[in-house]
Amino acid sequence: MGDSDDKLYRIGEVSRLTGTKAFVLRYWEQEIPKLQPVKTPTGHRLYRREDIETVLEIKRLLYEEGFTLAGARKHLAEQRPSEPRQVSLRPAGPPLDAQLEPEGVAMTMRPTAVSARSTRAQLAHQKLLLDLHEELLGILTLLKGE
Repeated sequence: MGDSDDKLYRIGEVSRLTGTKAFVLRYWEQEIPKLQPVKTPTGHRLYRREDIETVLEIKRLLYEEGFTLAGARKHLAEQRPSEPRQVSLRPAGPPLDAQLEPEGVAMTMRPTAVSARSTRAQLAHQKLLLDLHEELLGILTLLKGE
């Protein structure tokens, strides 16, 4: 194993690498058993490469495929271990969705007769809803902690 496979990442690094807020990562840990970063004796989370790949897969299932959190949990639990995805952990570069989609899926799952303008409007609306969803998850996490 090379150094990149053995490296452990702190939650802030994972947040930046995956474009997912830290409170969302903590929430997903509670809800999805497959996501279990190593915890130090002081309680710090250390993510392995496979944990980051799981975060990216959860994000793809929720935000691109339209799964609910319960559906994503079930889907991940039913998956057989397979070849690890080749995912870049660089913050810069092609969009994460381009790195995550299995070959052939992108063309079969996207509508073809939708105009570019309505697609952009739908994506902007979806992003707004996803941002609102993340904020509500953060509020829920804070309320559970009280």
